[in-house]
Amino acid sequence: MPGVSAEELMSSPLRVKAQVAAELLQHFDLSDAGEAIACVDDAPLEVIKQLLLKQRYHDAVTMLAHALPKREAVWWACLATKKTMDASLELNVTALAATEQWVREPSEKHRTLVSQLSRRAKNKSAAGWAATAAAWSTGSMSDEEGVHVPPPDYLYAHAVAAAITYAALACGEALRAEHYQLFVRQGFDLARGGSGELA
Repeated sequence: MPGVSAEELMSSPLRVKAQVAAELLQHFDLSDAGEAIACVDDAPLEVIKQLLLKQRYHDAVTMLAHALPKREAVWWACLATKKTMDASLELNVTALAATEQWVREPSEKHRTLVSQLSRRAKNKSAAGWAATAAAWSTGSMSDEEGVHVPPPDYLYAHAVAAAITYAALACGEALRAEHYQLFVRQGFDLARGGSGELA
């Protein structure tokens, strides 16, 4: 498969805790085509490999977003966003910088800032979705003082997948598959304990 080696796909992930895909599929639905491909008793990375072979890219990144721990998943969204982001849009740059800061120091102060930027960006860009992923990782979804509404488990992963999909779509159809493959390599590097910063 171009762009993703067998060695990368089959190496033991250090950060993926799920043993089989079924553990992750409790939290999201594959597309109909993805369901026809996936064997729920296989390891998540093996299922992702099969999805990639059939060019079910959004299904693949959604599963990988659910497989990674929160901070690594949000960092993955940042890496993909940075690759294709329109840096002339100040809100995108600000949202991405704030999200990266949350990854480095996931404090409530930083989460509140990314939440504010997420609302301003209205989830219309990869950077906006990356900020949303951080905002949905911890804290409360309510702005009402004294009311704590924790985000549902794995809600952040849906935002991560959206950020990566937006980043892939931003580069145009001719380069879309190439960028998806790069982003998945970055995700696999993170799964193995790396930084994900691959060219």
